Amino acid sequence: MTTTVPKIFAFPEFAGVAEAVADHVVHAQNTALAKDPYKIKGSNSAGGVASDGIMSGATGSGIISSSQSAAHVSRASSSRSIKGSSGRSNSAKMKKVKERRFKIALSGGSLIQVLHEGLLKRTDVQWGKWDIYFADERLVPFESPESNFGRAKRQIFDQVDTSRYGSPKVYHINESLIDDPQECADDYEKVLIRGFAGRDSVKLPMFDLFLLGCAPDGHIASLFPNFQENLRENLAWVVPVQNAPHGPSNRISLTIPVICHSHRVTFVVEGATKAPIIKTIMERPEKGLPSSIVNEGAAGRVAWFVDDDALTDVSVTKKKYTFLEADSDSGKSGN
Repeated sequence: MTTTVPKIFAFPEFAGVAEAVADHVVHAQNTALAKDPYKIKGSNSAGGVASDGIMSGATGSGIISSSQSAAHVSRASSSRSIKGSSGRSNSAKMKKVKERRFKIALSGGSLIQVLHEGLLKRTDVQWGKWDIYFADERLVPFESPESNFGRAKRQIFDQVDTSRYGSPKVYHINESLIDDPQECADDYEKVLIRGFAGRDSVKLPMFDLFLLGCAPDGHIASLFPNFQENLRENLAWVVPVQNAPHGPSNRISLTIPVICHSHRVTFVVEGATKAPIIKTIMERPEKGLPSSIVNEGAAGRVAWFVDDDALTDVSVTKKKYTFLEADSDSGKSGN
């Protein structure tokens, strides 16, 4: 067993997971948009676990394709822009605070439904200040039910009351490149470089929150166990995935270093079919499953939200989630 044990929040049913995850997301949002992000007294990076020691160019619709980002942005030029920013005036700093954005990465699968159930009924989601990226994408047309962006658009983005909450900026792959995984991956990496050029580090992007599911075979995003060399990639931000073991054959995925560099990494898992793989992840980390690697690599910043079915016969210590950002209109009064 690893000594790096993530916080595991268990719920008797799916609805409880959705409500807690929504609160966790809003807490991450509020922390990221605060005057001094990640330095809020009594707060921390994991959200909902303060007492448990976890460390602290858009189109009109807000949907942004990779082809709309600068095609020739480099890490070197990004670095130069950061070095030249030390002389900003106080007014410029205040403007930066005012323009602060919440940067989040989403995977697909059942996670989209969890967010649909939990977030859309809340009134404290500042959608207009969100920059949304995808942890991975299946290289299929957006209209396909297999498309992470397409599904998220239909189930979440299209249902946001933008007149009231504003429009999120959504950064997806260039659909015209889905026949070339390598080119598509390279292009999406340029999107990330542009989006994170002014953040804390240009070596790796730093998301405020990285949301992941976990499939019954143990893959996260589109990083599969014992498949190709993607789990060992330590330079690229985005990698192509070809001939995937199941599902759409060609994909792209953000890499393990990018995931682990995030302020928060959160897994959302539900259903009895996930119990065997969760048991291996939590009890046999030496097996090297992608989630186990993240548990170690992002130690102290990882939280799992699971229903009881997914923890069947799994030996872990369950935690009770404390609501930190109760939204009166969503029916939650907090704990």
